[in-house]
Amino acid sequence: MGFAVNLNKLCERAKDKAHIVVRKTAFELQGMMIDTSPVRTGRFRSNWAVGLGAINTSADAAPDKTGDSAKGRAQAALQGWKPGQTIYLSNSVPYALRLERGWSQQAPQGMVRLTVQRYGDALAEAVKGLK
Repeated sequence: MGFAVNLNKLCERAKDKAHIVVRKTAFELQGMMIDTSPVRTGRFRSNWAVGLGAINTSADAAPDKTGDSAKGRAQAALQGWKPGQTIYLSNSVPYALRLERGWSQQAPQGMVRLTVQRYGDALAEAVKGLK
């Protein structure tokens, strides 16, 4: 079965709770990017951001090696999501692209590319939690 068929089946299973699945999936994806981010000072890890309808370009979050602050902001931002809005998951520190392209030995395969490969897992996990 192809990805589109699986996606349609998952959406059908979610029915009227699709908005919950979208929020949970976006949060899971953002969490994966945060958790796989290389850490030296914590600046990069703490500056992952969620934008609703537009990219959030802020890059002034206080360093946090755990990533908990970024996850908290992501969860709060995603509560404001409305169906039809595009969700942007981004990191706007000046060296983000270099890190994604393997600049750090801690994350030589990047973060976004690896997370995108696990999109189906994140979506399935979000649907699995529905009753």
